Amino acid sequence: MTSKSSYAQILKASSIMGGAAGINLLLGMLRVKFAAVFIGTTGVGLISSFGALQGLVGTLAGLGIQSSAVREIAAAVGKGDDQAVGRAVLALRRICWLTGLVGMAAMMLLAPLLSQLTFGHRDYTLDIAALGVIILFGNLSGGQMALIQGMRRIGDMARANIYGAAAGTVAAIGFYAALGLRGIIPTLLAVSAIQLALSFHFARRVPVPEVSLTWRQTFAEAGDVVRLGLVMMWNGLMGSAVAYLTVTLITQHEGTQAVGLYSAAFALSGMFVNFVLGAMGADYYPRLTGVASDKPAMVRMVNEQTEIGLLLALPGLLATMALAPWILQIFYTREFLGAVELLQWFILGCLGRVISWPLGFVMLALGKGKWFLVTETGSNLLHAALIAAGLHFLGIEGVAVAFFVIYLAYILTVYLVCRHLISFAWSSACARITLFGLPTLGATFIACRNLPLWPGTAVGLVLTLLVSGFCLRKLAFLLGPDHRIIQLVLRLTGAKWLLFSHRHRLPPA
Repeated sequence: MTSKSSYAQILKASSIMGGAAGINLLLGMLRVKFAAVFIGTTGVGLISSFGALQGLVGTLAGLGIQSSAVREIAAAVGKGDDQAVGRAVLALRRICWLTGLVGMAAMMLLAPLLSQLTFGHRDYTLDIAALGVIILFGNLSGGQMALIQGMRRIGDMARANIYGAAAGTVAAIGFYAALGLRGIIPTLLAVSAIQLALSFHFARRVPVPEVSLTWRQTFAEAGDVVRLGLVMMWNGLMGSAVAYLTVTLITQHEGTQAVGLYSAAFALSGMFVNFVLGAMGADYYPRLTGVASDKPAMVRMVNEQTEIGLLLALPGLLATMALAPWILQIFYTREFLGAVELLQWFILGCLGRVISWPLGFVMLALGKGKWFLVTETGSNLLHAALIAAGLHFLGIEGVAVAFFVIYLAYILTVYLVCRHLISFAWSSACARITLFGLPTLGATFIACRNLPLWPGTAVGLVLTLLVSGFCLRKLAFLLGPDHRIIQLVLRLTGAKWLLFSHRHRLPPA
């Protein structure tokens, strides 16, 4: 694959999954907007608390096998072994049913204790018990989506996400308007049921060879998937535990309304990076697995993904930083303006996510479960300690500062690990983009934090425009003037001069 075609493949996956993630995000924000109007900061805080609790128990129930199955299916597809694909899919589906039922039963049995631990009382016991059904639905839909992703059917993944978000939004608005706070659990149930139905619909369109397996053979077939899955489950469990710890500590120290502010800021900070991260999981991870035996190819692919990720995410991060007060009022209400400072710190951390995520997938693609386990466990433990310290010394803003600091540490950690595993080094192109983007984002952060509202916003918007021009020209250079997307852009007045003028032509990557 040539360099330009490789960049085009990355951008194609990013545009498909990114478009889906963008629509998903807007619909999600619409749901949250109605939640903010109908149930206020307390309701948004409850949604976050239920979500963190569901994520924690759901991660345990899932055993990480949905994520590890993507690697197994992608590897079998890469070898052209249809029977191996059939066995992996059948084993995955059976294990998802088994673990989903166990997770549902555990959530229902532990509901009184979890309500006491999370909220300090048992008033939400029945609500938490109902989350058990969502865990079963999530396990089943996760197994179907692992098949779709492993087969790299990116379009079907995108359609499932969009249709699910649209239907879920309609259900959420209806329940919040009719039931207020009591509409939270019915909304969560409806959304999970819709996702389950869509995942089964699109999975049925994937041709899978019919095979027969006994339950003994099923467990044997799932052995490798479960072993790597347990490592991934532990990582997911640590992440879910940190999320649960965060909302619990904030609830205890600052109250449920503060959890609403935290949740709003965290959700908005990922607005323009979720499409990048979604593309990494959907297309980049299976492709990276396919070249796991070729270390130079892995190094090249990581650098290419990092370049595209930074070029796509930087303009959105800068715009969100500059317009934080208005964005919070548009997507929420004036009641959420106390989250502005949190949002700005979260944006700094999100840039670290974009830089570090391509490196994090290297360990998974290589099947280096122990390296992944140690790296992620250490990072999550450090993050938990930083959250507790930040909350104690800086209040709610300290939680956002901790997010920024942990990603600085995480970048260094995964870089050193990947340097050991595949002799990784960032390309000069990645270094140039990073050295341009980091100071610009830092300058915007300082201006927005220290200048009055309008001057700070003006500085931020000017820097956003400059970076947007830089990123667009760099993308045009990587893809070439004949690419379909660039041809569309060139129809705009002045676009040809901006993108391809000799005077401002970018140096070769």
